[in-house]
Amino acid sequence: MIPSDRVRILVATKPVDFRKGHDGLAALVQSALKEDPFAGAVFVFRSKRADRLKILFWDGTGLVMAYKRLEEATFTWPPVTDGVMSLNRAQFEALFAGLDWRRVKALEARRPAAAE
Repeated sequence: MIPSDRVRILVATKPVDFRKGHDGLAALVQSALKEDPFAGAVFVFRSKRADRLKILFWDGTGLVMAYKRLEEATFTWPPVTDGVMSLNRAQFEALFAGLDWRRVKALEARRPAAAE
């Protein structure tokens, strides 16, 4: 669902009113997160109950919003603070699957000295 591997994924760490739609979340991105909702980044929002998330991103032709609710668990969220934090693609996929994204670490690849 996410446009590419290189896209920025930003998580709003403070719960939001889940009655907000596309325009309300885009306004929140601008006012509270100080980001441009039309720059291509993916924004992830959490509910107060921690069992729901909304995703908002601009795909070049319109705002896309997705909603997910876990039936028997809650998502693992960062501490509730004002602001935003960044996730890499693997961490986001773990979060979206309901897994503990904090356990996902990027592999460090050593740059080769020469081509073989």
